[in-house]
Parts: sequence; structure tokens; C-alpha cells
Amino acid sequence: MKSKYILPLFLIVQIIFLRILPFFPDFVEGFYSNNLFVRISHFSRTALGKVPFSIGDCIYAFLILGIIGWFWKIRKTWRTDWKDHLLTILGKISIFYFFFHLLWAFNYYREPLFEKMEIKREYTDADLLAFTKRLISKTNETQLAITKSDTAKIVFPYSQKESFKMILNGYDNLAKEHPYFKYEILSVKKSLFSTPLTYMGFGGYLNPFTNEAQVNDLLPMYTFPQTTAHEMAHQIGFASESECNFIGFLATVNNENLYYKYAGYSFTLHYCLGIWKFKNEKIFNQLKKSVHTGILKNYKETQEFHKKYDTFLDEGFYFLYDNFLKSNNQKDGMNSYSKFIDLTINYYKTRKL
Repeated sequence: MKSKYILPLFLIVQIIFLRILPFFPDFVEGFYSNNLFVRISHFSRTALGKVPFSIGDCIYAFLILGIIGWFWKIRKTWRTDWKDHLLTILGKISIFYFFFHLLWAFNYYREPLFEKMEIKREYTDADLLAFTKRLISKTNETQLAITKSDTAKIVFPYSQKESFKMILNGYDNLAKEHPYFKYEILSVKKSLFSTPLTYMGFGGYLNPFTNEAQVNDLLPMYTFPQTTAHEMAHQIGFASESECNFIGFLATVNNENLYYKYAGYSFTLHYCLGIWKFKNEKIFNQLKKSVHTGILKNYKETQEFHKKYDTFLDEGFYFLYDNFLKSNNQKDGMNSYSKFIDLTINYYKTRKL
């Protein structure tokens, strides 16, 4: 067999393997997520955590330039040597695909968090309504404790660098009850691609090759802790977007700092209100009346921020990322982000919010 066929064939083997892997979540959980991945991620964060800029973003930039250069180089031979060029492309994709899964993405196939934590996923409208009211009360209480006025919006007083370090307090407190949420060795960076990320509609992302968490530094700062905590959840091996929203919420509300608590409460309340707006606008309007004006001002701040960067690009990337998630064992795609509400409602049924 000619060597140029080996890597493309290996890509096919990988795809078949990943169609079988969902049937063995216990194996992924034990061998990979709680063993091999822990070692890989600790090494990556130790090696790169103290570098003040994102190495992963730099790698992506060089890769993009390299791809553009390669296509320019073969522009005259594309038609005559198309078969060899296609095999080269498939070979490169095969290598990328292998390291993507080895270094992080096998976590897509681990045991679901609701099974690990023994949390039910179903909830009724009555459950949602009761939880939303509790959440409004808690968010109002936190907003008032910070501003001393129910009409004043929250203005985050810390720098982004300070914010990254302060988020660890919530994870440390959370890990006392749930050790599998323990976060060690900080490696969170401001993304070098914050402007493109904003146009694409993303608040941050994890680089699976370097295990660096990138956060969009243009976001309204009151949302910064929740976004950071979400990306940190990816770093410790949780791939599901709904699970990372849930873990991010737990990490912020378990923080001793009120601004961090507010970030978690206001984020989750926004999702709950959004669900009610879709389900029953009358109930939504009633609930909204009980939310402090200062909180609504923060929501308006976020809305105006996203409106400023709203273009056809985010719709295109929504479609692409939706299909990316679906191809990686997240059947709900982009809708999975809001699925964390079912975990949150059932987790707090027997707990103080």
C-alpha cells in the first residue's frame, strides 16, 4: 500500500471507532477522563499556564496562514494533481482529528453528568416557575447587597486578570462537596481573536490542543466570571455545553465574592426568563415585573453589546457549530447550552439556592 493512503484510511478507522465509542461511556470515564486526560491537561496547564498570552491562538494563526500559503502554492497544479492534493488534505485532517480527540475530545463520550451526580433531567412547568421565583429573589438580593439600590446596574470592579484568579475560590469551594470539579493550575487567557469571536457570537472557547481557556475580553464585564467558569469546566474534562453552563453556575454562586455570585444568578435567571418568554408570555411579563430594574439594565447592556456586532456571520457560525456539536455526541447541538436548566432545577430541589 502506498504511504499516501495510510493517513486517509486512518481517518476512516477513527470515524468508525467514534461511532462505537458512545456505547462505552464507563470505559471513557475510567480510562480517559479520570486518568489519561488528567495527566495530559495538568502537563499542558503547567507548561503554558504562566505564559501571559494564548499559545493556542498563535498556533491557530500560524495554521491559518500555512493553509492559505499551501493553497496558493498548489493553485496551478490543483486540476492536474487533484487526487494527490485531496489525499494530502485528508491526511492532514486525519492527524488533526487524532490529536483533537487524544488531547481532549474523547470527553464528549464520557458518562453524562446527570448520571454521575444522580440528578433527574425532567421537570414540570410548576418546577420551573418555583425555581425562577427563587432565582429572582436571590438575584435581586445579591444586586441590592452590592449596589444598595434596586435601580443601579452592576459595574464589575475587578480587572480581567484579577477576575481569572478570583474565580478559583468558587471552584475550591465546589470541590469540597464534589471532588471531580477540582480545578488546579490556572491557564485562562484573554483571546487574541476577541473581535472575531464577538462577530461569531462566542464568549470564549477551549483550545483542545493546549488546554488553554480563551475568554472574549470584549464582553460586558459583569458576565466575565460565568463565561470564565464555563471555559474552565471544559478544561477539567467536561465537554457538554449544558454541563459546563451548569458547572460554571455552581462555581460562580459558590464563590465568596458577591460579584461572582451575581454573575451566576443573573446568567441563569436570564435563561429561565427566556424559556418563559417562549412558553408563556403572560407569565414572563409577570415575572419580569419582580426583577430589579438594575438587573434589567445589565441585561440591556448585554443585548446592546451583541446587537452592535450582529451580522450574518454569527448565523453562519451558529449553523457550523450546531452541526459540529451534533457530530460530537451532543444531539441537541447549540440548543444544548440551555439544557443546563434541567440540571440546575433538579439539583436545587433539595438545596438552598
